[in-house]
Amino acid sequence: MNRREALKNVAFLMGSAISVTSMGVLFESFTLPEIEKNHVSFSATDEELLAEFADIIIPTTASSPGAKAAGVGTFIPMMIRDCYPAKMQEIFAIGMKDMQAKCLKNFNKDFLAMSIEERQKIMTDLKNETIANDKAPSFFLIARDLTILGYFSSEIGCTQAREYLPVPGRYDGSAEYTPGQKAWATN
Repeated sequence: MNRREALKNVAFLMGSAISVTSMGVLFESFTLPEIEKNHVSFSATDEELLAEFADIIIPTTASSPGAKAAGVGTFIPMMIRDCYPAKMQEIFAIGMKDMQAKCLKNFNKDFLAMSIEERQKIMTDLKNETIANDKAPSFFLIARDLTILGYFSSEIGCTQAREYLPVPGRYDGSAEYTPGQKAWATN
């Protein structure tokens, strides 16, 4: 099974947590032509920004490390470059620049210099704008979806954030599940 197939399986299991836009990209049966790949580039600073962005969505908790520790900051650019068509790559890159401009306008700092509370405020604003404008695809939706997908397909997401069962046992449709118990992950 290749990486794209594995990610499709994770996305399918995540159901409605992933937007229709991202599901469409992941479930397309074609491979991007080389001319569509790497249409935008990401710097090390961009990857750091995306890691911090992702860590607001899935922060470190007492029971598991967050998205930043899972390497989502490098996962997002890789997915954008290799799996998303050129037009969506541009939408993402422009949206990321727009977010930085909003940070400078509202807080007189770039995203990386902002406090957690300020980052949460910007992200809430982006989410509300996306909902209000029914903008799909948008930077916020794509980044959120790839954060979820990257995290729950990472080793940390599969083994620490979810209940890990390395060798699945027999099927038990009546397995006990207690409130607050982690969901199961198998390999």
